[in-house]
Amino acid sequence: MNKKILIAGSILGILGIILGAFAAHGLEKLVGADAVNTFETGVRYQMYHAFFLLILGGTSFVTLKTKKIVFYLVLIGLLFFSGSIYGLATNQLLSFDFKTIAAITPIGGLLLILAWSMVLIGIIRNKVD
Repeated sequence: MNKKILIAGSILGILGIILGAFAAHGLEKLVGADAVNTFETGVRYQMYHAFFLLILGGTSFVTLKTKKIVFYLVLIGLLFFSGSIYGLATNQLLSFDFKTIAAITPIGGLLLILAWSMVLIGIIRNKVD
């Protein structure tokens, strides 16, 4: 499981850099400044959670069961949160109207909060100092 978490963190980081470069050098020509800022928010949260997964996969301060739960909360949370933000920011460029699924953005945020909370609980429950 640790290797899977580390791989996912690495892939999310790579994609975050690619998407960030796209926002800085390509997207600004296609959408307004507000949309670029919105897109960059999605990239920022993706990168935060890429690092989070790399730290989680490389340490033993929580149980494997907790790591597994956190892993899936982060992946689904990022898909809902950052994914919907990417869609909303580029909505005028795509044929799908992402405004119809904008309600999943806060659900994604909640899943990310739950992931961090699970790690906190796991650390507190860990009997090793």
